Amino acid sequence: MPTNTVAENVLGTMGTVCWMIQLLPQIWKSWREKSTEGLSPFIGLLWGISGAFLGVYVIVQDLNIPLIVQPQVLSFLSLVSWSQCQYYDKNRPLRTCILWLLGLLVVLGGFEAGMIFAIRPAYHKGNHKPVQFFGIMSSILLSSALFPQYYEIYKHHEVIGISLPFMAIDLLGGLFSVLSLVFKPTFDIIAGVAYSCVVVLDGIVILLALILNPLAARRRRRELQLVTSGTDVEVSNPSGRGTSSKEEFVLQTY
Repeated sequence: MPTNTVAENVLGTMGTVCWMIQLLPQIWKSWREKSTEGLSPFIGLLWGISGAFLGVYVIVQDLNIPLIVQPQVLSFLSLVSWSQCQYYDKNRPLRTCILWLLGLLVVLGGFEAGMIFAIRPAYHKGNHKPVQFFGIMSSILLSSALFPQYYEIYKHHEVIGISLPFMAIDLLGGLFSVLSLVFKPTFDIIAGVAYSCVVVLDGIVILLALILNPLAARRRRRELQLVTSGTDVEVSNPSGRGTSSKEEFVLQTY
């Protein structure tokens, strides 16, 4: 594939925009339903931590402004979603959740700033291994965060709690980012593996929702029909006792 700077920048920007807003549907869904049942809190927590690692990776390399801003937004929105899990699902006090959120933001911000100053001199001297470490760790955290969500899906036998628009936007962000790498002079293998993992793991969640959710809806309808039919039987025979053959003979005699 020939190098195309315009296509690379356009697709990269589209991916970045998707990854700056993908959590908004999830935060809105959790707030609207006042529940995070079925949503793994590890997604918010691990993505929040990964944002700090990704921030170090892009800032030390002095990449463009959207790529520098994106990890900060990702980390903030992820921790907001995690705080919602603590508030709605764990029933923790609102004040506690807000303090935890602010505390994590301060700790991760300090960690990111400290690591940037620590490894930037080595990077300028040609030692790129520390930067690569932060890029790899960010990819590992982003990918592994979805595995606890699979357990939630297994536990409920359907996809609930997690926003499907959130998953779809996240998948598109990974897809656009992978395509942007194709038009670069050299393909970034670390970034390519990370973006591909996002596409595959998000795609699995969406596929499971398309398969399991209709099955769960039909199962609930059958259970409701059984309950309704059982109620009708009890109403038609309040005593709960059937008519014996001897009683039928007596009735027929009279």
